[in-house]
Amino acid sequence: MALFNFFSKDKKESLNKGLEKSKETLFSKLAKAIIGKSSVDDSVLDNLEEVLVTSDVGVNTTLKIIKRIENRVGKEKYVGTSELNKVLKEEIAALLSENNTVDLVEFSIPETNGLPYVIMVVGVNGVGKTTTIGKLAYQFKKQGKKVMLGAADTFRAAAVDQLIIWSKRVDVSIIEKGMKADPSAVAYDALKAAKEQGMDVVIIDTAGRLHNKLDLMNELSKIKRVMQKVIPDAPHEVLLVLDASTGQNAVEQARAFTKATEVTALALTKLDGTAKGGVVIGISDEFKIPVKYIGVGEKMDDLQVFNKYEFVDSFFNQ
Repeated sequence: MALFNFFSKDKKESLNKGLEKSKETLFSKLAKAIIGKSSVDDSVLDNLEEVLVTSDVGVNTTLKIIKRIENRVGKEKYVGTSELNKVLKEEIAALLSENNTVDLVEFSIPETNGLPYVIMVVGVNGVGKTTTIGKLAYQFKKQGKKVMLGAADTFRAAAVDQLIIWSKRVDVSIIEKGMKADPSAVAYDALKAAKEQGMDVVIIDTAGRLHNKLDLMNELSKIKRVMQKVIPDAPHEVLLVLDASTGQNAVEQARAFTKATEVTALALTKLDGTAKGGVVIGISDEFKIPVKYIGVGEKMDDLQVFNKYEFVDSFFNQ
């Protein structure tokens, strides 16, 4: 199966650089898995299974990949270990393509009948939620969109201040009422102001953790209900931000948040600082929720739209 080149040279180089640590670890493990072997046999597959699991691809996704490679070996009768990278790349891309999730080519928003497109951002503290919001605002502004932020994470002391800093840095509007304000009231005012001022995009930050999961579920549900008084189908997107460097812990967070609220898109951050990049493959496969964005560095442009083919192509290219 041909892998297509959707990205510009700069974006491709940024992605390759961001995945360096994950790739170094993966290829080091792969080299040990096939040492002394010329063909892909049962022992190589056993070793490959361990390589993928320890690269944070996840057990269930790994078993699917191994099954696909077993079938491939059975059909082709002989697959050399020198071809393993190519086979892995093709089979993982094929697996992810079965999720029927559409990859973005650039930062864009759907048409919403002249109303602002509302993104509600969720995720635990420390995953890079506020930074992702700031970089998203920057990317949308680069596309010529009018952007407003809503500081509805009023549970954490620094959250509002951090979002104010990002709004100034990116030069976009913000609605904030300080810490301890009612998050729903902040979201309501942000949508009302955005609607009145003809904004294209509103990004609402929310608390990453309340006292328990029920509190969080109730809070997010309340924010949604209140926003719908201003824009009936808001939020148009619920974006869950996950820290890829936490590996399988990111998977557990995804499970918790998908139970607490309806998540429609995922962003995985901090890929440049980890050897756990395989978690993107596992999460993309397991949750059948589109991974829309990945963070591959500190710079503003290092938040990229996720393309499964480009990601797999980069991940398995030495």
